[in-house]
Amino acid sequence: MRDSSDKEYVDYVTARIPALRRLAYLLAGDEHRADDLVQQTITRLYVKWRRAQVADNLDAYVRTMLVRTYVDERRLAWSRVRLFRELPEPAPFEDDGIEDRQVVRAALSRVPRRQQAVLVLRFFYDLSVDDVAGMLGCSTGTVKSQTSRGLAHLRRLLGEREFAGYSTTNRGAR
Repeated sequence: MRDSSDKEYVDYVTARIPALRRLAYLLAGDEHRADDLVQQTITRLYVKWRRAQVADNLDAYVRTMLVRTYVDERRLAWSRVRLFRELPEPAPFEDDGIEDRQVVRAALSRVPRRQQAVLVLRFFYDLSVDDVAGMLGCSTGTVKSQTSRGLAHLRRLLGEREFAGYSTTNRGAR
């Protein structure tokens, strides 16, 4: 890269890291994994910086890179490496004073990755079905079905019939 291009990259990444980290945390549910996802994404962005600069919406382009990195991560061989024979038991949740977002975050972490990505993008980032389909490289029908299945899975995990006031029948596609 040229020096001016390097400076543009550094300026862009410096300004966008908080937003990228927020999205990564919503997807991964862990600060350390979020940092790793952001690092992988900005490294790939550096390699593709010339192409990325001409994108119509650079923020959407980078967000797409991050989400695809997250979704594709399970396909990599190192993701199957385990340090322990069994995963440690998660800390039990107590009803006294736990905030709703912690309960939702814990349930969301148990939803399959692709459904989790769709739910985060649709409901936390308020993106349209078309935008999510473009980010994930799939059809709008796939986004709708993943949304429906993800919400159903969350409802089962949370033991509710309606989740956060949304119903898959009255929400509709935007």
